Amino acid sequence: MLRILVACGVAVGIGVGVLRILTGGSFVAIIIGLYLLALFLLLLAPKDLVPLSFDLGGVTTSEITVPLITALGIGLATATPGRDMLMDGFGLIAFASVGPVIAVLAYACVVRFAATARAREPSSTSPKET
Repeated sequence: MLRILVACGVAVGIGVGVLRILTGGSFVAIIIGLYLLALFLLLLAPKDLVPLSFDLGGVTTSEITVPLITALGIGLATATPGRDMLMDGFGLIAFASVGPVIAVLAYACVVRFAATARAREPSSTSPKET
């Protein structure tokens, strides 16, 4: 399950980065917003999963993914008028790195809240009072 979360986080992060390149959005504003979301989720997530989630963000910067993501960003920036090839090419790596952090923290929060809600429900196996 963790591999799927990381893969989905990278995919969504790259998707947000590609959308930013195509629409011309502000890199700084979007990346700060995503890290603020990660910090908010950090407060809600179980504390034992926080280091793991941030470590998984670093996993995405390997010797295989960085050249591919950078090439995608540089190619898109070159083909899109008015975009900076260096800023957009390397900026896409930042989006790919924050995606897994948010995905793992969000999943941890959902599981935690679901467990809390399940614990609050009256047990269906207990005998009913008449």
